[in-house]
Amino acid sequence: MNIVLTGFMATGKSVVGKLLSHRLGYAFFDTDDMIEKQTGHTIADLFAKGGESAFRDLEAQTVALVALMDKAVIATGGGVPLRKTNMDELERNGRVFLLTASPDTIVRRLDLGAVPRPLLAGTNPMDRVRELLKEREKAYARFHETIETDSLTDQQVADKIAERVLKGGG
Repeated sequence: MNIVLTGFMATGKSVVGKLLSHRLGYAFFDTDDMIEKQTGHTIADLFAKGGESAFRDLEAQTVALVALMDKAVIATGGGVPLRKTNMDELERNGRVFLLTASPDTIVRRLDLGAVPRPLLAGTNPMDRVRELLKEREKAYARFHETIETDSLTDQQVADKIAERVLKGGG
């Protein structure tokens, strides 16, 4: 069984995923990192060159690959849940945790100068975060295992997930 971490940007998926994989002794995969390594381009470059739709196709191919893994912690990009087929594949052999945070927390955590965020480019980050969260509300509502990360450290989030997994036999 895999542990899948999904949710909006800056909710801690990658950092928590690494901590969790170490604690559980599972392999760790970050779908965005995999795409960048596979293509030799950053996510921002891929968005700029092919647009969001082309990026989402690459993302779906990567999801199909990692969904075949076993005993892995998988951190997905925040848009992965927008395609139902992505989540269907990940849920077949995985337990999905949605990491959430308030728009204020997300914007505070984002270092927009260090990591370009194509979906926030040229906009007021707070307004755009709220808009994207609203657009993704239905896709994110699918998940029953939600962890609000606003007031928790990455280690505390990883510990909460590990406790749930170990209790549930995952």
